[in-house]
Amino acid sequence: MASTCEGGLISMVQKVCFVIFLLLYTAIVLGNFIIVLTVMTSRSLGSPMYFFLSSLSFVEICYSSTTAPKLISDLLADRKAISLWGCMSQVFFIHFFAGTEMFLLTVMAYDRYVAIFKPLNYATIMNGQVCAFLVGVAGTGAFVHSSTQILLIFRLPFCGPNVIDHYFCDVFPLLKLACSDTFLIGLLMVANGGTLTVVSFLVLLASYVVILLHLRTQSSEGRRKALSTCGSHIAVVTLFFGPCLFIYLRPSTILPVDKVVAVFYTVITPLLNPVIYSLRNAEMKKARLTPHLGETQFPKGSLP
Repeated sequence: MASTCEGGLISMVQKVCFVIFLLLYTAIVLGNFIIVLTVMTSRSLGSPMYFFLSSLSFVEICYSSTTAPKLISDLLADRKAISLWGCMSQVFFIHFFAGTEMFLLTVMAYDRYVAIFKPLNYATIMNGQVCAFLVGVAGTGAFVHSSTQILLIFRLPFCGPNVIDHYFCDVFPLLKLACSDTFLIGLLMVANGGTLTVVSFLVLLASYVVILLHLRTQSSEGRRKALSTCGSHIAVVTLFFGPCLFIYLRPSTILPVDKVVAVFYTVITPLLNPVIYSLRNAEMKKARLTPHLGETQFPKGSLP
């Protein structure tokens, strides 16, 4: 009788979690899609900053879609299983989209640096071709990072029981399943993921320190406008890099709190990004959808 009651309670908790995560995932997709659509259709959001923002929102949709749908479906499934190739694909795309986001956030910091320090040459430096190239570089760098992680995992022998102590496939939970010495492989994975995270974070930190120091010499109005856009970006950087540094910048061990932290950077952060950029950015709030799809304007000599 007690076992039946316990099973019913677990089932009820899973159903409640199913509804919660379904609503969260729906909000992620809709919120980020609205940003992409608004940037594409609004003439007032034609600057490079909003081009990068729409790219970031698209990546957020893809990033959360690598884990959330499987998590949601597993909450109602009696048997929670994933194939080997499905698991490897999940690892690849998680690190690909996370790496792309890291590089995009770095590119966005560079964009703010150019806009504040070289406003008269901004349109020339950050033209359409340069922006597309930078997004391509972000994707290429993420592909190299993710491919390296996959190649390291494929070198491991797995001999069961193949039960992952996580709600999605990631490098450290998979290391725990290997039936060989994983010290060197784990060290290489930490070096790969940790180096990318730390270098990106330090570049972002340095760029915003320089920007904030420079803003002390600006007028109050210019300082307010710059801090509005930079403040949103700093908030997103903190939300994304904080959990990533905690997970990937330590020895290849698994802690009980890792699942909660993983939910934060795979679900909560993509959910909060549209809220942060929409609430703190006056131009985003004022933008109106127009039928002029695909127009991108790069204002000459102006600070976006």
